[in-house]
Amino acid sequence: MTYRPDAMHETVTQEDARALVAKGPVRVLDVRNPDEWSGLGTIPGATLLPVDLVAAAAATLPHDGPPILVCCEHGVRSAMAARLLAAAGVPRVLDMQGGMSQWTGPREFGSRPPDAVIGPSSWLLANVDLLRAAASAPPRVLDLACGGGRHSLLLASAGFAVRAIDRDPVKIATLADRAGRLGLPIETETRDLETDGVDLGEGWYDVILVVHYLHRPLFPALRRALKPGGVLIYETFTEAQAARGRPTNPLFLLKPGELNGLVAPLAIVRRREGEFDGAMVAGVAARREA
Repeated sequence: MTYRPDAMHETVTQEDARALVAKGPVRVLDVRNPDEWSGLGTIPGATLLPVDLVAAAAATLPHDGPPILVCCEHGVRSAMAARLLAAAGVPRVLDMQGGMSQWTGPREFGSRPPDAVIGPSSWLLANVDLLRAAASAPPRVLDLACGGGRHSLLLASAGFAVRAIDRDPVKIATLADRAGRLGLPIETETRDLETDGVDLGEGWYDVILVVHYLHRPLFPALRRALKPGGVLIYETFTEAQAARGRPTNPLFLLKPGELNGLVAPLAIVRRREGEFDGAMVAGVAARREA
């Protein structure tokens, strides 16, 4: 990634970081791995997002509210993450000098996975090996109904060739701007996916990713757009989510076991259904036969 030269973040001392945490409000982003988090403790209230996933946060972190204090164990990974976030346009990014190895303030301990709201979907992370097995170099990925583009930014930063489509022109324009700031060649497109006869091409993509979006008539186009041997990674809400809040419209909610039939005749490689990432969802990873 090549960042804009005007990207700025601020490095703060341990003393200033402790004062900021004590006084608040501040959002602490811990970019270590889960084992370090659970074994060494973290600043109370921190969000866990390992540094190799931070590109997703460029699309999810709010541009208003409290400053973001980035920390790691020794201050190296936090500097990288803070620079990336600032380059993407996230304001008020602070890098904690010296890291948690020098932290003398309070700590909390516990085990948890990377944050799936600020970071990527855990279903995507669970299927990264399927993305890496793609035939193309680099693998061609379609991020459909991409929203703010957290997955597009992450995959592009990892070297995938990404095309991102969403119906919201503001979100697409914002994603294009962030990608440009980070030097990521993401192909973006504004398109209404719920019009008749949507065509996504024939055999174009090694991977198609759909998270938290459902339009049942779109599945034939999804299947056609996959290359032979390509993989569809799909996850969205089930009817059980309605009792917890949005969405409640049945058009946007899967019935129990329904997703398996929607992706047919793709061969299901993995599946899950239940509560994940704080929501009631069903997910499949399904392959088009070679």
